[in-house]
Amino acid sequence: MLTLSEISKSFGGRTLFSDVSLQVNRGDRVGLVGPNGAGKSTLFSLILQNDSPDDGQVNFERGVTLGFLPQESAPAGDETVVELATAITPDFVELSRKLKAWDTTHPDDLDPHDDIHTRFNDLGGYQIEAKAKGILKGLSFRDSDFDRPAREMSGGWVMRAHLARLLTQEPDLLMLDEPTNHLDLEALLWFQDYLKGYPGAVLMISHDREFLNQLVGSIIDIRHGKLTRYRGNYEDYLAQRAAKDAQQLAAYKNQQKEIAHLQEFADRFRAKASKAAQAQSKLKQIERMEKIEAPVADDATVGFSFPQPQRSGLKVISLKGVDFSYGPAPVYRNLDFQAERDERTVLVGPNGAGKSTLLKLLADVLKPQAGERVLGHNVQSGYFSQYRTETLDMSRTVLDEASDTPQRVTEQYIRTVLGSFLFRGDDVFKKVNVLSGGEKSRLALVKLLLNPPNLLLMDEPTTHLDMASIDALVKALKEYTGTLIFISHDVYFIRALANKVLHVNAGVLTPYAGDYQYYLDRTKATSARVALTAGLSDARPAQPREQTRSAPVPGVDRKEQKRLEAAHRQARSNERKAAQQLVHRLEKDIADCEARQAELTVEMEKPETYAKAGAAMHLNRELMGVQHQLETLTAEWEAAARKLADMGEA
Repeated sequence: MLTLSEISKSFGGRTLFSDVSLQVNRGDRVGLVGPNGAGKSTLFSLILQNDSPDDGQVNFERGVTLGFLPQESAPAGDETVVELATAITPDFVELSRKLKAWDTTHPDDLDPHDDIHTRFNDLGGYQIEAKAKGILKGLSFRDSDFDRPAREMSGGWVMRAHLARLLTQEPDLLMLDEPTNHLDLEALLWFQDYLKGYPGAVLMISHDREFLNQLVGSIIDIRHGKLTRYRGNYEDYLAQRAAKDAQQLAAYKNQQKEIAHLQEFADRFRAKASKAAQAQSKLKQIERMEKIEAPVADDATVGFSFPQPQRSGLKVISLKGVDFSYGPAPVYRNLDFQAERDERTVLVGPNGAGKSTLLKLLADVLKPQAGERVLGHNVQSGYFSQYRTETLDMSRTVLDEASDTPQRVTEQYIRTVLGSFLFRGDDVFKKVNVLSGGEKSRLALVKLLLNPPNLLLMDEPTTHLDMASIDALVKALKEYTGTLIFISHDVYFIRALANKVLHVNAGVLTPYAGDYQYYLDRTKATSARVALTAGLSDARPAQPREQTRSAPVPGVDRKEQKRLEAAHRQARSNERKAAQQLVHRLEKDIADCEARQAELTVEMEKPETYAKAGAAMHLNRELMGVQHQLETLTAEWEAAARKLADMGEA
């Protein structure tokens, strides 16, 4: 379907691609990843033929259609939402316009012999409109939105309408640049399921690891001017890339030792007549070697620590007897809530359950109709919404706005932080008023982190961030010493940070005193992402734990009751002891595996290993097997340790 052959491309003396090739076949699901600036968007531009390669060719099968969703700023004119969603070709748009005019005004400039209805029907027009409306509903549009002018809607909703247009059109190759940025969780899940059955090929850039894990069958890694294809999803890619880098590093070290040994011999004996020929032979041997390159690491993670807030009291914030309604529709009645210092709580639950409302009540953005919001001792709260731009001064530059902080920090430090959130080079001198919505959101996030409060309330903070920026945010929040309450549909982000889960549904708050995996285990959830929107009945909660004291048994005397309780305690003790033994055995097995892994790595680095035919291959296979066994044992240990911890809580 699509073939890139020996492509090279440079900008301003910097080589983005050098002699790279790529093939995308029908039905492929391909994720495009790599550091910011590596060339992902440029590769898209070459495929779309908006730009030309310096060398090489971009070829398509005859008749292949392309569809592209940009990351931001798709246009909207006077057309309605449904007209935008059905604008699949210029001819279809023109015929739709004529049909609408014919049905309303019968203008004189239309040929009465032109059977517009028949031609529209022959093109499948009525089916296309029905399909577009179904897709729009899946993307969370209401029926009342269909006839609204698209320009009246926010940029995010316009992007959804353009996405609906592409899905209605069904191009052979669907190209998506950060398609989840403008979707709420419900729309994202619908879109994810829809793409699983999409009839064409999909090539996407996405920062959403879970989205990639669910959809792609291969990953194209762009870095250091090369394209490398890995089979599997994003997690498979990470494992394969780590193994490849480890093997390459071992081979590189081995070759360098061999070169050093040969060079040492040549340097020592080249001056001796009896050994000069041998010395020269060693030098030629070095020249003939096909040199192994050391694996090039990604750009080093920028080392910085964000300023930390002052310490709060133990009780950080409370809601007491809170009532809140939107008009006649009640959201909360007599709500009680409390957060304590150092908690990192993620809010989960169905769309419309009240998660964002709860966050806004905690942030004092919404005022309760009854009850009160109480801040604890020495608490300062800060609220970050994905649309939080009202606090920015539009007349300033990015650097000036970020520098407006009471913290004593240098300009270099501020520029380093801005760089981690995609403001690099001359971008820091842009005026705030020319930034896109995503850029303004990132700048607001930087400002918040440069002067963080000790109670941080965040609504979808990873929107508009690439993977490196998400990692920088995770690093900052792991070091953060305050209290965090947040909403996110990024499973990676939640797993990295949350130590408590609060399920919100129909005005009822159900806390889980553990991380996200603990919540998944307790609710028997079938999917890490679906569990974010599930009601508790959908998630099939685990049964309450058995109590350590048995209830009185009718017809049994006190002595027998005590004997039964003792037997019950002994059974519990035996169960706990067996669990402890399992944990200890797994820990020993893990230690043995790690020791063998270290031994094999040392063997792989020895020059003599590569002198024996097949020895290196045998060791490498054993090393891969040990690594796999280690992963399995670690997963078993985590499950056994959680079970033992639950027994300790019982």
